[in-house]
Amino acid sequence: MDLNEVLEKYELVVGIEIHAQLNTQSKAYCSDKNEFGQIPNTLISPISLGHPGTLPMFNKKVLEHAVKLGLACESKITKTMHFDRKNYFYADLPKGYQITQDKTPICEGGNIKIKLKNGSEKPIDITRIHMEEDSGKSIHDLDPFNTLIDLNRAGVPLLEIVTEPVIKSSEEAYQYVTEIRKLLRYLDICDGNMEEGSMRCDVNISIMPIGSKEFGQRVEIKNLNSIRNVQRSIDFEMVRHAELLEKKCAIHPETRTFDAPSGTTIGMRTKEAAHDYRYFPEPDLNPLSLSDEFIEKMKSIMPALPNELFEKSSIKMVQVTGNLLSPELVQRQSAPEDLRAAAEQFEAIFIQTLLKQARQSKLADDILGSSAGDQYTEMLEQERAKSMAQNMNLGIAEALVKQFGHGARKPSGN
Repeated sequence: MDLNEVLEKYELVVGIEIHAQLNTQSKAYCSDKNEFGQIPNTLISPISLGHPGTLPMFNKKVLEHAVKLGLACESKITKTMHFDRKNYFYADLPKGYQITQDKTPICEGGNIKIKLKNGSEKPIDITRIHMEEDSGKSIHDLDPFNTLIDLNRAGVPLLEIVTEPVIKSSEEAYQYVTEIRKLLRYLDICDGNMEEGSMRCDVNISIMPIGSKEFGQRVEIKNLNSIRNVQRSIDFEMVRHAELLEKKCAIHPETRTFDAPSGTTIGMRTKEAAHDYRYFPEPDLNPLSLSDEFIEKMKSIMPALPNELFEKSSIKMVQVTGNLLSPELVQRQSAPEDLRAAAEQFEAIFIQTLLKQARQSKLADDILGSSAGDQYTEMLEQERAKSMAQNMNLGIAEALVKQFGHGARKPSGN
């Protein structure tokens, strides 16, 4: 069967788990450095190796990053929580367990909005976001006879972002992972470099006959290291499931890996159930309680999100300018690795150009509101805004002002 034949008969159901390594100087529960690309097994200590008698100490920066992401996703922030031990054996998991959050994730609910090729927008519902630590790394391609172990990554802080099973196509999955990576980079909590393993995706996939309300048997594809491979693996696995069902064969719950050169998935092991991990509360870490003041402090230092900038700066002219102020366009006008800086630059330049032409008119108040106009006038008198204007292409801002018939001149700068 080909994919088009499958789509005529079956409906896809996908949930995605994203593991994002956090931009912290040290690991989640000890002072070992959190750096990529160092000599193997040099960023370790008795604590990260789980030696007897050692005790973990929680990294507060992990908590701050988690709350920021939860606020950006409109999630409910859990105010009282504890950590749990997830027990399993991997050769690169030196402690024999992982410190995670099972019963009390720091964030619950929320959503990420994606835009599809047809121009429609769809919210992807998030089940939970929780804090945990990474394992080490098994290296299979340097020695033809042995697997090598690098424990530098063991204990690196992670956020795991889990969606509801609401993704209905590989295109939606592609757009969702893309938006998550943009958001993580924008908030400066993860660099999103999938090729380095700092952001990894696990895809849970099943299919069911169109019109059915009962999900099919779920299969997990582990550790996808590119957004394109997320899409390719889903398309392949959907066809594989359909072919098995057409032959009246059972789909077994298992964990598979994606082989990029061949475009196929390969079975690795049977899928574990939750009870296999023997979760229990972490005895060496105290429960956490978050105050309202702490959450409000995190809100106050959050940057304005791209969609907020769009709505704030263009609410009165969206029908005139269309998508001219979209976050995607902001990203294309600046360095792709620094979306937040690009958005802040764009906002400052736009307001500077607009207020310069309409300072004595009612136009600024109409677009921004009088209080906002005063706020931005004060901000743009600072040297920081001026220097930003001198280091960015101002063609977009000029075009926006021209839409209002003021014949704006291009502000000074390149």
